[in-house]
Amino acid sequence: MNYSNTILVTGGAGFIGSHLVKLLIEKGEHVVVFDALTYAGHLENLVEVKGHPSFQFVKGDVSSKEDCAELFRQFNFNCIFHLAAESHVDRSIQGPLAFVHTNVLGTVHLLEEARKQGFDGHSKKLFFHVSTDEVFGTLGSDGKFSETTAYSPHSPYSASKASSDHFVRAYADTYDMPVMISNCSNNFGTHQFPEKLIPVVVNSLLNQKPIPVYGKGVNVRDWLWVEDHVQALYILWKEGKPGETYCIGGNNEWNNLDLVHLIIELFDELKGNALGTSTQLISFVTDRLGHDLRYAIDNSKITSETSWLPTVDFREKLKSTIQWYIENQEWVNSVTKP
Repeated sequence: MNYSNTILVTGGAGFIGSHLVKLLIEKGEHVVVFDALTYAGHLENLVEVKGHPSFQFVKGDVSSKEDCAELFRQFNFNCIFHLAAESHVDRSIQGPLAFVHTNVLGTVHLLEEARKQGFDGHSKKLFFHVSTDEVFGTLGSDGKFSETTAYSPHSPYSASKASSDHFVRAYADTYDMPVMISNCSNNFGTHQFPEKLIPVVVNSLLNQKPIPVYGKGVNVRDWLWVEDHVQALYILWKEGKPGETYCIGGNNEWNNLDLVHLIIELFDELKGNALGTSTQLISFVTDRLGHDLRYAIDNSKITSETSWLPTVDFREKLKSTIQWYIENQEWVNSVTKP
């Protein structure tokens, strides 16, 4: 098939990817999702668009050169949103090579196929690489990451994403490929795989199991609502400048222990428990190896150059996210079954 304005979303059955796909379909775009459906990618995340005439799914792995080549033989893409990635730091510590294969080699395979398909300075195509603020390393008690912050990754995960960022920039410089890179902070929202902090805490509360908190819980993260994030990606595609990098954050800094206490408070409120009764489930565990102390993002570039602004009342959206996990335990059980 040769749609003139087909958008590719790699990793489109994952957490952020599925939210982006639904937004693009809502905007009237024709979308092809390319996903290996590994542990964090599930078609259950795309039930709302299944059967939509502007949606197609292709099962395949970005780390497979053959899968990528076959994908580009089938479709002529106008824009590529590259989100497919191994993204859990703990898993990267246990098995770094999987992160090299998916995050580095997978990105290069896509770049090569895009180059062959005419992604160059004479086209109106765009290779949009969705990355993370973790490539910048760690902050102290003040300051924020920006587009000019030097890279200093501290985990195999962040090192693999840093490498993929560098390859994208190299293709822009060497082959005149129109690219854009975004580095986002921690996302939260519905359909997040239950190994990440917020769903872990909610599931622990539902099952009255210990809530694991690394170290003393002092590590700080900037939390970005996933719907705000995908709106930023869409707006950057429409309004951003090819060749540029944009940092996307939610202006919501919380240390892990305070966030866990807030989740407990909102959970108890939703369940009609006496507030704070679940705090006894907090269990401090050995800190993660190479655990970055603090992340925070300076949003000034994207907010000054585009129409995007974060919209969230954090407490309100966190509460609705917790409610979703409470009401969708069938989804949780489905995506976590062996």
